[in-house]
Amino acid sequence: MSTAAPDRAMDAAVIAARTREDVVIGNEIVRHRRASRWIHWLVAATFFLALFTGMPIWTPIFGWMSSFFGGLATCRVLHPWFGVAFFVFSLVMFFHWLTDMRILPSERGWLGPKALEYMRFQTDIEDVGKYNGGQKLFFFAVSLGALGLLVTGLLMWFPLSFPVVLRELGFILHDLTFILFAVGIVGHIYLGTAAEPGTFGSMVRGTVTRQWARLHHPGWYREVTGEAARRR
Repeated sequence: MSTAAPDRAMDAAVIAARTREDVVIGNEIVRHRRASRWIHWLVAATFFLALFTGMPIWTPIFGWMSSFFGGLATCRVLHPWFGVAFFVFSLVMFFHWLTDMRILPSERGWLGPKALEYMRFQTDIEDVGKYNGGQKLFFFAVSLGALGLLVTGLLMWFPLSFPVVLRELGFILHDLTFILFAVGIVGHIYLGTAAEPGTFGSMVRGTVTRQWARLHHPGWYREVTGEAARRR
């Protein structure tokens, strides 16, 4: 059987994903338009640049990372600027996605054991929309974490402008926020790749298959297709 028709549908979907989303083209559904994907990847890139320049400053164990940026002294100069860039793009992301990320009353259960139940495929997701409750909570956690890293980072960037107590507290909170952030990012990468195949493509080409949407976000699938989603 010829693959020309599916390939044409894929091409059309990728083209549509430049400016549109939540539209169905053949077997593909446009999930993220190009602007959304650019924002996501700029947040990711600046986070990892801040990470790799910050780790050698944090502990000598990761001193070897400084060689990628010209040495530890260069890392000390670059790290705060990468941190500011990360916060700026996180702020853009916050307002870009805020409407879609409003937590509904039915999603408040994700604050409890529902997230673990979802990981074990033990929860009913029939009404899950474009983003589930866990994704929305992670969105707000990232936004709050970005703000926390900025504030505590400023305390260390301009140490003579603040009392000693605030500076010391800044060191502790900056490290704690970073550790929690890093753990969350590892989980985010896992869920976006190995745990849910097909998810990563939505942030690369902008589209997912009908099957993926029906399986992971049946409420959104029904909304964009007008069809009845099958239960998992």
